[in-house]
Amino acid sequence: MDALLSRLDSIVLNPELAPLLSLLKGIRNGVVYGSKVRFPHALVMIFLFRSGTFREKAKLVLSATRQHARNLATFALIYKSSMIVLRNVNPAGVGKEGRYDSFFAGLLGGYAVFGRHFNGVSQQIVIYIFARVMLALAKIAVAPNTHPLSSLITPEARTKLYDNAWPAFASLSWALVMYIFRWYPETLASSLRSSMVYIYADSDHWDSFRNLLIHNK
Repeated sequence: MDALLSRLDSIVLNPELAPLLSLLKGIRNGVVYGSKVRFPHALVMIFLFRSGTFREKAKLVLSATRQHARNLATFALIYKSSMIVLRNVNPAGVGKEGRYDSFFAGLLGGYAVFGRHFNGVSQQIVIYIFARVMLALAKIAVAPNTHPLSSLITPEARTKLYDNAWPAFASLSWALVMYIFRWYPETLASSLRSSMVYIYADSDHWDSFRNLLIHNK
């Protein structure tokens, strides 16, 4: 057994195999991370807010977990494969990463995995990263030396932007979601809509002490 493990270690540490092995580990980590993230979320949301038998709910949880894991694993494979190809066709030198290689590799992976198939799990993943991207771009927009207009933002103005951006963003986000929930609830994601109905709509109705504080309905 020790000899086998030693042989496997020598194989996985071979630098010539590193690009291919990085694909394998990317797939592995995509599956593991996707499962860890989706399973508890789906378990809570489906068992709390979906109707159906225990068996039906369990199937939905496993289906959502499998899809999330598959999406992340497939994206990792396409992205890392594209990065390897782009490095090896770089006119500036084989093996060198170009400034926008990650952008184009992400573009290809995003289209192949998330863009061609619209479903609840893919939508949630894309919306999650979109929100993080917007926050990151907002930070980049006011950070020093990140774009040609950075020099126009004085240190005093930058401090005020940092101090007030989050309160304004948080307040406006909640103002908009409550307005949409009040007048256009069908446009919200089903999981968000269900949780908001539970907190803000169901709390307007009761006919006894029991379903006032002990049970929702």
